[in-house]
Amino acid sequence: MKLLAFSDVHNDLAACERLVQVARAEAVDVVVGAGDFAVMRQRLRPTIEALAPITQPLILVAGNGESVEELRDACQAYSHIHVLHGSSLSWGDHVFFGLGYAVPETPFGAWSCDLSEADATQLLAACPTNAILVSHSPPLGHVDRNSRGHSVGSRAVLQAIEQQTPAVVLCGHVHDCWGQASQIGSTIVYNLGPGGKVLTVPPAT
Repeated sequence: MKLLAFSDVHNDLAACERLVQVARAEAVDVVVGAGDFAVMRQRLRPTIEALAPITQPLILVAGNGESVEELRDACQAYSHIHVLHGSSLSWGDHVFFGLGYAVPETPFGAWSCDLSEADATQLLAACPTNAILVSHSPPLGHVDRNSRGHSVGSRAVLQAIEQQTPAVVLCGHVHDCWGQASQIGSTIVYNLGPGGKVLTVPPAT
């Protein structure tokens, strides 16, 4: 399966238009967005409208810049857009599992949509083995260092990867690690960013 995956467009409509063009040019099978389409819960709908011309199935998770409810509401007019949060979607030979929000909680204030590690652990328990895991937050210790050099990823996401061995992990959230990759066992973790990445996931075994 050929994917186009991205994160953290943050109301950048020009970035959304470029992603639409890449999806067409690369003839990908599925497009994945790993959260933060809005900025501080503002102007979500125009961003989704800019991504909607993507004709492939578009699988999204909420970031901490928008709630799951807000994202689902903005996407409800588009049958090809699927919002996952503690839930999965089968497409072709693969299962996609999504976890939105920032994990652990951020210091950003009331606007930020966050999850505790305990709540994330409960939701991630439903992630199937060998799934394509789409998580807004990266796993602790992998593509998760901020500008101060602090590791701010999620212990719950790390444990889910170690226990459930996803085929690949697609994340964002930590801007300083956009475009970077790491490996946990056999699982490659990509921190994507708004430029997006085209990758091929082998058939599920």
